[in-house]
Amino acid sequence: MKTGQISELRLRNFRCFHQQQAARMAPLTLLVGDNSTGKTSFLAAVRAIWDAVYQKIEPDFRASPYDLGAFPEIVYRDGDDEARSDSFEIGFSGSGRRRRFDADMKFETRAAAPFPARISVTTKKAWIRYAHRDNERPLVEFGTEDDSWSVRFDRTYPTDISALRLLRFFMSSLRILDDAEFDIEKLSGSVDTPDSDTIRNILSILREFSIPTERRNPFASAPIRSSPHRTYDPIRLLPDPEGAYIPTYLANVNFRYKAQWNRLKESLEKFGRMSGLFHEIVVKQLGDMEGGPFQLEIKIGDIRESRRRRNLIDVGYGVSQVLPVLTEIIRPDAPPIILFQQPEVHLHPSAQAALGSLFCSAAASGRQLVIETHSDYIIDRVLLDIRDRRTDLKADDVSILYFERGDSDVTIHSIRIDAEGNILNAPAGYRKFFQDELNRVIDY
Repeated sequence: MKTGQISELRLRNFRCFHQQQAARMAPLTLLVGDNSTGKTSFLAAVRAIWDAVYQKIEPDFRASPYDLGAFPEIVYRDGDDEARSDSFEIGFSGSGRRRRFDADMKFETRAAAPFPARISVTTKKAWIRYAHRDNERPLVEFGTEDDSWSVRFDRTYPTDISALRLLRFFMSSLRILDDAEFDIEKLSGSVDTPDSDTIRNILSILREFSIPTERRNPFASAPIRSSPHRTYDPIRLLPDPEGAYIPTYLANVNFRYKAQWNRLKESLEKFGRMSGLFHEIVVKQLGDMEGGPFQLEIKIGDIRESRRRRNLIDVGYGVSQVLPVLTEIIRPDAPPIILFQQPEVHLHPSAQAALGSLFCSAAASGRQLVIETHSDYIIDRVLLDIRDRRTDLKADDVSILYFERGDSDVTIHSIRIDAEGNILNAPAGYRKFFQDELNRVIDY
């Protein structure tokens, strides 16, 4: 796994996941299963824990496109309010510049909102845990392979910083060991009080996991993208889940950065030809003033057959729906993690299969894609591209997560594939529906 990617996601008492779930993630992770089995909740958990660890300790569980509601709607409950849990947990395993680490958070309710009551970051060399409950002073426990201590702080802490920055805040406070605002208690080991080298070592380990500020948060795409327009007026270049800003982004690159536009245009058109959706895309400026209205024009069919370009709104819904998906993946400043819901919407089978190849290429280039899909064509193309060595993506770089509904909760099965594209260790329920339908056809 590359620096900044997630290798495992852990859930407990979160939405429909009651028992502890540990889902293996990879550069390309595919979420499959029946409707209402928690796939979208899983995507929301990925974004929430990433934001909490790297951006802001109290993530927004209602941010578009995942509105999970307040704490009572997020925490697991078994049929009625009385059976509701009093907390839920989300954690992940990731990689820093030199080592792997685990980050876990426990959320409780405060004014009906999820509140981070416990945070822990663990490596093989050191660990640090933070706990804060109502009417109690913040407690920090930390240690190395040999010794461990606990500290009870009097001071409050900032809530608009990331979990990593919060833990560094506490460790930095300990560098002045005679500070009267906290007391250190030995938990284990032979050393009564941590020396400055120990504190400095834990601080340096925490810094390893910081994501540079120029890197963007995970991008989360909505299952339905914005409708096409015949004419566009430029809008602010702020990413949105529906991709409404994508036409303005394309126009801005076209008018301002010609070399970048030529590369982006070439990649978009390569996919368009491979999928059979289109052969050319053009940004047409209306008038002479930069920043004025513009149109997107598409040429469909073979170039030798037609020289006529059509307005985006006139070429079928599939092109406008897939354009935000393509652009978010292909753009040179794409975020480290991209979360997609049903990118195959409105696409015919060959275009869905082409998306599978595009996902393999993007994951092989260093991006992490987490994709909720109901498309057999996408999954089959991924398996075929692994078998045929179409990219540098290896079998271990793909994880298929199958969400299986039980009597009162959902189990996540982590399915692997081999170098020949064969599915391994799949539970009995995986693809049962498709097999049953195939048997019906054969018996007909």
